[in-house]
Amino acid sequence: MKTKAVRLYGKKDLRLDEFELPELGNDEILVKVLTDSICMSTYKAAVLGSEHKRVPNDIAENPIIVGHEMAGIIVEVGRDWQHMYKVGTKFAIQPALNYKGSMDSPGYSYRWCGGAATFTILPHEVMELDCLLEYSGDAFFHASLAEPMSCIIGAYHASYHTKPGSYQHQMGIVRGGRMAILAGAGPMGLGAIEYALNVEPRPSLLLVSDIDEGRLARARQLFPASEAAAKGVELRFVNTRSMQDPVRDLVAASGGEGFDDVFVYAPVREAVEQADHILARDGCLNFFAGPTDVGFSAQINFYNVHYSSTHLVGTSGGNTDDMRESLRLTERGIINPAVMVSHIGGLDAAAEATLKLPEQPAGKKLIYTGIEMPLTAIADFETLGKKDRRFAELAALCTAQRGLWNTAAEQKLLELWS
Repeated sequence: MKTKAVRLYGKKDLRLDEFELPELGNDEILVKVLTDSICMSTYKAAVLGSEHKRVPNDIAENPIIVGHEMAGIIVEVGRDWQHMYKVGTKFAIQPALNYKGSMDSPGYSYRWCGGAATFTILPHEVMELDCLLEYSGDAFFHASLAEPMSCIIGAYHASYHTKPGSYQHQMGIVRGGRMAILAGAGPMGLGAIEYALNVEPRPSLLLVSDIDEGRLARARQLFPASEAAAKGVELRFVNTRSMQDPVRDLVAASGGEGFDDVFVYAPVREAVEQADHILARDGCLNFFAGPTDVGFSAQINFYNVHYSSTHLVGTSGGNTDDMRESLRLTERGIINPAVMVSHIGGLDAAAEATLKLPEQPAGKKLIYTGIEMPLTAIADFETLGKKDRRFAELAALCTAQRGLWNTAAEQKLLELWS
């Protein structure tokens, strides 16, 4: 079977190719990919090439398919898996396999398996590790976004606290506590806010900081303080760029005690050190953002580690349970990961969009692999609709949902661009 896919041949060398997939093995599954959202981790892999820990050394001769936030439909099931999986089932995958200690992962390591493709072959390890997950929702993009949401969920679960005199870790954020998300108005930060406001345990205070007023304005629009208050959360957005003394002002915003849980959503030394300074007693600093600099470091106050029981945790991705939680919460309408999405495009836009990801730091870029469409901001649909009626229809559907991408918009896109 022929497929179209974006493949990595070397540093910053992404190409959209059309080629034949090999014959399906008995221990493999063929899937049709409908959506693949672009992750900053894919950008890092594209920039580093074989220097990335998950990318093979021979990609110049055997390029790999990029993309790991994929969703679609099972097309053919190898003999070994026919007792477990059925043709026509909608799916998402958990790409963090860790198969027998290997770092190989879909979207980074495989010649025939990646999300930026029309069709792809899932290797046996995906099924052996129970990482091929059934999805019963209406919108494929929700299933794609289950992967980045699972990373957010995993970080919430990894945070921990202790009671005075006890060394037993109580996992998760403090119920009714004070939480801060630093550099939190980007796409992943928006997903973190969505989760914090809608899933127990919730904080009583959620402060979100950023240095970009445009991102903060969009975040305020998506998450009105009144709606958060109705859920028992005081939600505040602050621009630390305008503060003469951010640490002093952030601690004051916490009520003077500091924050129980602080998440850092950008690999910036100043943000990490700021997070450390605003921790309350037994406060947990969760370093969420993954740096590309292998020597990245920051100063931590170890006096507070010793005497105030502050502590640090880092997470890289979610596990399969986190992914399942993400899928179920989305299917039930408890969370809406669409808050992360700002751009829509076809497979023909994926390579360039990946390489320019830092230059377009708005929200998630969502790729529909079966269509051709320039990467387009949802905010531009209305203007484009004056010349192209198709965009006008998408604009109307998104406007009805507070400017968010949604199930009806996805269905209309697939109808009009097919």
